Amino acid sequence: MAKPTFEDAMKRLEDIVQELEGGTLSLDKALRTFQEGIKLSKFCARKLDEAERKVSILLQDESGTVQSEPFQDHNAET
Repeated sequence: MAKPTFEDAMKRLEDIVQELEGGTLSLDKALRTFQEGIKLSKFCARKLDEAERKVSILLQDESGTVQSEPFQDHNAET
């Protein structure tokens, strides 16, 4: 089975939270679902770490110093 995309994993995590909060799963099914959620959570955390490292590399200047600036969402309403 192919690895899910970050977006697919996040959607499945949302579904898992709803399933677990519903309280209708048997204990065994709830444990398996929770375990799946933990794996997906770790997968998403790794993907976010990778993206952060890539952004840091892109922001490095010629001397290797990372120039950090606050993110400004130009599409957000003010």
